[in-house]
Amino acid sequence: MKNTTKYLLLLMSIGMLSCNDNLNVSPYIFTSDKDYYKTEDQIKSAINGVYDKLQDIYRGDHIYIHTEMRADNTSFQYYETDRGVQQREDINDFLMTASNVYNQNVWDRLYDGIQQTNAIISHISNIEYKDSELKNQHEGEARFLRAFFYFHLVRLWGEVPLREKPTTGPSDAFTSKKGSIDEIYTFIKQDVNISIEKLPVKYNNEMDKGRLTKGAAYTLMGEICMTYKQDYEAAANYFTEVTKLGYQLLTGENGYASLFDPTNKNHAESIFEVQYSSVVEGEHSDYIFIWGPKNARSTLINTAWTGEMGGSNIPTLDIIQAYEPGDIRKDASIGYFVNQKNRVYQESLGKDLTVVGDSIAYIKKFYHTPYTVDGRADENWPIYRYGYLKLLLAEALNETGKSAEALIHLNEVRKRAGLEEIKTTNQTELREAIFKEIRVEVAFENHRWYQLLRTGRAIEIMNEHGKKEKKRLNEAAKKLGQVCHLIDASYNIQPYKLLFPIPERECRLNGFKNNEGWY
Repeated sequence: MKNTTKYLLLLMSIGMLSCNDNLNVSPYIFTSDKDYYKTEDQIKSAINGVYDKLQDIYRGDHIYIHTEMRADNTSFQYYETDRGVQQREDINDFLMTASNVYNQNVWDRLYDGIQQTNAIISHISNIEYKDSELKNQHEGEARFLRAFFYFHLVRLWGEVPLREKPTTGPSDAFTSKKGSIDEIYTFIKQDVNISIEKLPVKYNNEMDKGRLTKGAAYTLMGEICMTYKQDYEAAANYFTEVTKLGYQLLTGENGYASLFDPTNKNHAESIFEVQYSSVVEGEHSDYIFIWGPKNARSTLINTAWTGEMGGSNIPTLDIIQAYEPGDIRKDASIGYFVNQKNRVYQESLGKDLTVVGDSIAYIKKFYHTPYTVDGRADENWPIYRYGYLKLLLAEALNETGKSAEALIHLNEVRKRAGLEEIKTTNQTELREAIFKEIRVEVAFENHRWYQLLRTGRAIEIMNEHGKKEKKRLNEAAKKLGQVCHLIDASYNIQPYKLLFPIPERECRLNGFKNNEGWY
């Protein structure tokens, strides 16, 4: 399903470069899996290639557009003289179409990963290993990653093609059948159950840091249970298993900020993070270069570098105001680029967050100087960490009526943030408190849209957010003598828009209908 022309040419290319220095292997490129997958070293190389696919998904103009900009956490810096990124902005404004290139890109990358994990899983049973535990680990990694890719797909697009075997040629490159939601989740859960069984709790070799563990598999399964049929009791059980594995909240004055520091990778709170390295060609992250304010490059990055940055994933006023007074996470997560030239932008903020001023917000938690090579950053990407796990556990416990127990986990996270304890054990009040806490704890970490979907609050919250954004930006445009870049149709969130349109090309080539409401 990924790039169908590649399937027709029978090409399968695996990026075998390391996911970081600890996963360093030589690259392999080959045209047929019949010539590969004969030794355990080849399987290891192939798995490293799938970790490489995770890098592709989480950097650049990819998954954040669907998970943060689509939600109420971030928006973009409108740039009238360059409209080349309008399709990216259309996703934010709920104006996208099925031909949106950014939507296609995320779809492609997820199916890239599935193609490679399918190849690994289909061959590993036939390969003799000297160490059976290593074989279990490799299968566990592949099955986790395949399930993880499908978990993204089913939440973003709903019913999608369910491919269980590698595509090898034109005869199986296309399909008119999509798996039902139940079929996809059943398949996902089967894979995660196997990964729970086969993955190790930890790795003794420093060179294996960053690889998947049993804790990551338990966390993924818990989130799946919360999302699919809201099985909170099962979710709580899986999350509880993670609490027995030795993870810790990083505390202290800079505890929260240190979670994202590239000098502190794979720390005690990290359950699973995507590995990047700025010193290895092709292995870098790039967040500040994509998300930094347009004219901030020389000031925030390096005075010797000119040109503009992406101006994407800009924190909204809504998320800025979501933090409680005294929450240390706010300063660790959000910074402000101050420059008089910002006053031409509708997104700029003035003193006390008034419309139009000299400041533009940016995501500070993924900003760490110095940057020595233009376009290259070194930050890893947190997928699951213990602070998030504690809050998911609190949510699951509260929904099963164990509010007093849920409160313990919630307040541990709040204490780290420098906030007072919450006292209430009223289930409804605690549900709202946990909902707000999750938002600020993992702000900008690609969880917000999924949280809105999981809790059934996406339409309500996004329609209200849209009203506030239209009012604020219209006021800013009027003050600047400009036309507001949000139109009347922006933020018209109807039920069908909770799913993204399946890319038009996939519908056309495979002959299946798009999701309801999309054409």
